[in-house]
Amino acid sequence: MRRIAATVVLATGVVAASVAPVRGQDADPANVVLPESRTDQTTLPSAVDLKGDRPRVDSATLPPAGTDLSDSVGDLVAPPMMSLPDQPEQVRIKELRPLTLEEALQIAEVNSPTLKAVAKQEEQAKASLRSAISSWYPTVDLSANGLPEYFKSYTYRNPKFVTSSIPQPDPPSETYGREWRVGANLRVSWDLINPARVPQIAAARDSYERVRDAYRIALRDLRLQAATSYFRLQESDEGVRIGQDSVRASLISLRDARARYNAGVNTKLEVLEAETQLARDRRLLTDRLTTQELNRRNLARLMDLPQDVTPTAATPAKPLGLWESSLQESITAAYQFREELDQLILDVSIANSQANASLAAVQPVLSFVNSSNTFRVEGQSNRTSIGDIDMGDYRWGVDNSTALTATWRLFDGGRARAEYRRFKKAAEESEQNFAATRDLIRFEVEESFVGLRAAIQSIETTSSEVISSRESLRLSQLRVQAGVSAQREVVDNQRDLTSAEIGYAQAIRQYNTNLAELRRRTGLDALIACPTNVLPSQKPEAAGIEMPIEPTPLKSACTAVAAKGQTGSNSQPVQPLW
Repeated sequence: MRRIAATVVLATGVVAASVAPVRGQDADPANVVLPESRTDQTTLPSAVDLKGDRPRVDSATLPPAGTDLSDSVGDLVAPPMMSLPDQPEQVRIKELRPLTLEEALQIAEVNSPTLKAVAKQEEQAKASLRSAISSWYPTVDLSANGLPEYFKSYTYRNPKFVTSSIPQPDPPSETYGREWRVGANLRVSWDLINPARVPQIAAARDSYERVRDAYRIALRDLRLQAATSYFRLQESDEGVRIGQDSVRASLISLRDARARYNAGVNTKLEVLEAETQLARDRRLLTDRLTTQELNRRNLARLMDLPQDVTPTAATPAKPLGLWESSLQESITAAYQFREELDQLILDVSIANSQANASLAAVQPVLSFVNSSNTFRVEGQSNRTSIGDIDMGDYRWGVDNSTALTATWRLFDGGRARAEYRRFKKAAEESEQNFAATRDLIRFEVEESFVGLRAAIQSIETTSSEVISSRESLRLSQLRVQAGVSAQREVVDNQRDLTSAEIGYAQAIRQYNTNLAELRRRTGLDALIACPTNVLPSQKPEAAGIEMPIEPTPLKSACTAVAAKGQTGSNSQPVQPLW
């Protein structure tokens, strides 16, 4: 007997196996697939050379989230940020609103408080950058001593020790004073040389770019979360439909079983089996209704809908489209696309700038300082009595000084050097995090890619299982009606059909989820739209016996589109969601 092993195309794109030799013969060395020569890892380009040492955000690649809702969903504006319902009627669900995937994404972008909070962080970082840039400009300070100041004094001294510059027979021991005083100081200071200024501004600018990247990451994550929640809602809707059909079929089976039992053509056991299947289907329907309600409210949470509105899926589940890029193309696209890598490069730049700024603590600072003072005093002091004070007497003056000042901390106990080494180690830490994130990004792309290929196979196998189960159920019902089979056969086939339909809905959801993850993780949007899959009620005739593992790449999830592609027809691309 010959042993046959199919050639499997792995998710990595490498052909991994060949035809096994016939028993009793040696393997042909010509059939052995030798691995390709490995790439010298030291020749890989540097991320700094590809992205720059301080990558900047290109707003053209991802416009910010929308701010206005379309007319069809214009009434679904989020409630005020600080609103808090206090009456049961305010949170009672009064409307079930059907929404498409595009509408759900639009509402999530406009309403999401999480995304708005990240946008506020971007504005804060922009203000911090403007604050750092202000160190290039001079500072002007105005201070005043009394606006005005009223001064009144009385002094008494021991008469034995009172002396006077003017000979007097009896010098006074008491003096009085009363004055109105006004004084102002204007100081202009400008750092001509400040070693900490440039690195501090550079760190602030990199921090601003990092927050801008964080906004883009949050926006894409929000779209992925909303799409994933919408796919789960579609799956739960399909589960409710399956549960309802199962309950309906079980009720019919129970009615027929009781009728045949009353007619004496079957036993009580078949009636009990039909009742058991009905209870099982009712439990399934209850579980699916619960899951549907939770998925609806989870989607409402992501979209921040009004308190009395619950979303529903307006469209049935179907494959979103075809992923045309290879795994290798997807990985390299993700490396160029993901802002997480840009953030880590900016972290390296920020740490280096902070290290340079820490050394400025022991470097000289040269400043230009100009100070102007003015004062005015009305009144007199040192008078022998209050009545001798003349308030018409006044004095005023102006003085101005200009200087270059320098400060230089010659010794700080090694603090500046220690801070420098700390930030340099932080930069090295960010480089290590860059390598870890790079590997994680590749794994995420591979995970979604492998999941997508597995979902394609699951769609094919579960759709075939659904068709076979439907036909088996139909034949078993006919056999029971003809009296050549027992009710147990109908119960088993109905359970198999329910399981197959649930598996098919899960496969569609898994396919769309992995496709959305690939679009999020790679930034690629070149998809071909899929028509809605409609499974026939009868199983088609098999063209021939197929091997469990085919020696060809996995089939497409969109059979109709794949067939059109072979005939040369043009397909419409999917509207970009990322």
